[in-house]
Amino acid sequence: MFRLLLLSVLLLVARVVQAAPLTGEFVSIDGGTLSLEDWRGKPVLVVNTASHCGFTGQYAGLQKIHDTYADRGLVVLAVPSDSFNQELGTAAEVKQFCEMNYGLTLPMTDITSVKGVAAHPFYRAVAQQTGFVPKWNFNKILIDSAGEVIATYGSNVKPDSPKLLRQVEALLR
Repeated sequence: MFRLLLLSVLLLVARVVQAAPLTGEFVSIDGGTLSLEDWRGKPVLVVNTASHCGFTGQYAGLQKIHDTYADRGLVVLAVPSDSFNQELGTAAEVKQFCEMNYGLTLPMTDITSVKGVAAHPFYRAVAQQTGFVPKWNFNKILIDSAGEVIATYGSNVKPDSPKLLRQVEALLR
């Protein structure tokens, strides 16, 4: 009987911990910070990016999503990362590369680790809550307006993927 009660309590605690809204601050590529708390009430698509990757062309799709849905509340956050050894050397180089090649105007962080012991606290929290850890560049995490993870996508899911856009649309209703 005690074991059953203990198991029930542990499952309840696990659900509460798992459902805790994600928070966190990132260093902005423009200086200052970008805080998920500032976007509470809006869905956020967080994407770990890299400038020298076969998926780098997805920047164009991310900018298009930003242009299409920002007025309706969606935030697209690019998180340049060298976790897979495919990013430029400095944040200034990343910013220039993205502006020149993709006309990026969406918010971007400084170069940030997304896996392992050096992973940013946001990515550690996502891993703890969902088990999701980026396996490559351009992995996507969709967060609802309450700060909870709704879906995760691998690199092969393009920003204009119908399944991703359906979930974005559902969050914007």
